[in-house]
Amino acid sequence: MSGRKRIPTDGGPGLSQNPFAALSGDGLPPAPENPAADSAPPSKPAPKNRGRVDIIRQTAGRGGKTVTVVKGFVGIGLPEKEQLAKAMQRACGTGGTVKNGQIEIQGDKRAEVARILTEANFRPVFAGG
Repeated sequence: MSGRKRIPTDGGPGLSQNPFAALSGDGLPPAPENPAADSAPPSKPAPKNRGRVDIIRQTAGRGGKTVTVVKGFVGIGLPEKEQLAKAMQRACGTGGTVKNGQIEIQGDKRAEVARILTEANFRPVFAGG
């Protein structure tokens, strides 16, 4: 290690000259009188509602196992569905998949799935039993 050159991380010496010193302020509007009023953060626009999605609990044709199915996505591609499915799987601690344009999560996890969909600006609706 003694043969290596160390790179300083303290920021180094200050600038020896001001790159803006030669600029003039002629023709510029006057500075605001109360700069604190202008520095207020702009208000965030309301999050866009991405539409209604149905959350269904199914057991038919699954050997008695319960599955939470989310369907009715409009204007969302497969990569984003897979990303949502991953987030749901992590939150629920279960497995799941994306099949035929719908997300399937193992077990009755409707409340957790609804919370994730609400955070993603969807409007989840519990449909069926």
